[in-house]
Amino acid sequence: MPPQIPHPDPGVPDARGPLRYLWWLVRCQPWRVLRGSLFGTAWMIGLSVRPYLVSRAVDDGLRAGEDAALLLWVAAIVVAGVGLSYLGIMRHRTMTFVREDATARSAAVLLRQLARIGAVLPRRLAAGEVATVGGSDIGYTSQVLTLTGPGVGAVVAYGVIAVVLWSVSPFLALCVLVGVPAIALVVGPLLRRLERAESVYREQQGALTTRAGDIVAGLRVLAGVGGRGLFARRYAAGSRRLLAEGYRVGAVNSWIDALTVAIPGLFLAAVVWLAARMAVTGDITIGQLVAVYGYVATLIVPVWFLLEGSYQLIRGRVAAGRIVALLNLVPDDDAGPAARPEGDPPATVPAARPPGIPTVPRRPGDLHDPATGLTVPAGRLVGVAAADPGEADALADRLGRYVPGGVTWGGVPLAAVSLDEVRARILVADHDSYLFAGTLRDILRAGRAGDGRRAGHPAHAGGDARLTAGLRAASAEEIVDALPAGLDTPLGARARTLSGGQRQRVRLARALLAEPEVLILLDPTSAVDAHTEARIAARLRAARAGRTTIVLTTSPLLLGHADTVAHLRGGRIVGTGTHPELLDRDRRYRELVARDGDAADRDPSAGAEGALR
Repeated sequence: MPPQIPHPDPGVPDARGPLRYLWWLVRCQPWRVLRGSLFGTAWMIGLSVRPYLVSRAVDDGLRAGEDAALLLWVAAIVVAGVGLSYLGIMRHRTMTFVREDATARSAAVLLRQLARIGAVLPRRLAAGEVATVGGSDIGYTSQVLTLTGPGVGAVVAYGVIAVVLWSVSPFLALCVLVGVPAIALVVGPLLRRLERAESVYREQQGALTTRAGDIVAGLRVLAGVGGRGLFARRYAAGSRRLLAEGYRVGAVNSWIDALTVAIPGLFLAAVVWLAARMAVTGDITIGQLVAVYGYVATLIVPVWFLLEGSYQLIRGRVAAGRIVALLNLVPDDDAGPAARPEGDPPATVPAARPPGIPTVPRRPGDLHDPATGLTVPAGRLVGVAAADPGEADALADRLGRYVPGGVTWGGVPLAAVSLDEVRARILVADHDSYLFAGTLRDILRAGRAGDGRRAGHPAHAGGDARLTAGLRAASAEEIVDALPAGLDTPLGARARTLSGGQRQRVRLARALLAEPEVLILLDPTSAVDAHTEARIAARLRAARAGRTTIVLTTSPLLLGHADTVAHLRGGRIVGTGTHPELLDRDRRYRELVARDGDAADRDPSAGAEGALR
């Protein structure tokens, strides 16, 4: 049975502010929240019933010497205890459902937003920030909804106890009515200080989480260049700063916790002392004295809930503010292009086009980048040899519309085309893009997850035969043969059980299986040996026949199979032609690609996997 999704359609959140977002979570489940409020209120008020029953047992039974009346009131106390237990269970169960529903809804909303904004995310928020928002912040936000149950009940119980005390002694009732707001005035400044400290702490925690993720991801490289100790010391320094900030938060929180217990206790002692003096003077009976003690002792529970709820509201407001900040990010169509993230570029089914947004004709169109002067004819295999790898990356970002640029496609500005259509028809494939955990079959089908679910998509329609063809084009057949379960072999995140060259060929096969109209490959053979590279170069041309393919590389083997090669230097195309033509007439091009050729010639382990150049 497929897993149940808690909220297939979580709704449209109110992201105009943290408090509005919290109120939206409440409005999404009104009946459950109302039920929790009723149970919470009944439970809180029920706590004050027992002191009344005890006082009647004392006055009507013990003092009067009436055994029957005493047994009656004792039975009533037992029944009240059973009823309170039931109300407490239902209150806790209902509020757990309320919090879990809010958690699942927030998670669904954030997941949908992350998928929607795509390339904007890594430019606006660090990975650690996203991790903390999707982890602890969702939980803190959900905890605030406790105020809708016991929180409401605490306010109602406070009023009920004040009324009951008024029937015993107006003076004692006034003490209660004045004392509880006084407690709030004492704790209020600490809560505001806690909000400021919590905000700083959460920001530093997100930054440190990002650094930890970067260190883990690049641990092997850092070990190779001797940078492990340097980054470890930097992380330790950041951890110490976060620890100091955590102490600040903990200090404020400890004072709040202490006052939450101490102030109600002092308040209870003061009221009981006043009631005892009144009992001595005969203003109230002994039973009423017992009842006053019970009422005030019961009042500690709602006061504690109100103080705890205030703390949860402060912490939840900070967390909801971070969630709202993420929800307010807009995708490229609204905010302008953003940098391409590490990993696979998103590819979704083109949505319905709003009026006024131009479309690229379905017939193949030429790509033109005015920044470099590069023109890529439709349906051709074009190689781009860049003297600076950074310029190659920037060109790929512009052609894939991940950064602003004046690129045109078929004469239409690429920036004016629907982002969904750009992602569906143009694929930028990095040689080190992210490989998600799953079977090899799942990884190969993940290149176009959005289109792959459509009936008849090539990666699915042909089954294993289609996958085998893609693997062969990437010269990756032996990878499947070496795995114990073939295509069904599970691989962990980033497929670390494979060698660098094997991972690179799996990425290439995945990109080829997507069959985009325009495929942009960034150095797709940097981690394979020369013999494998030669096979890939020959098969790539056949696999992409009739479709636009741009290969950014300095490998002479790949460039030799290109229809046209462009030499990129100093941010401009300084020469075009076939690979042999440029070798003959462009000295700098010859020097650029010769470094690749010389490295292959010097490699004594030709045929060995993972020869990095």
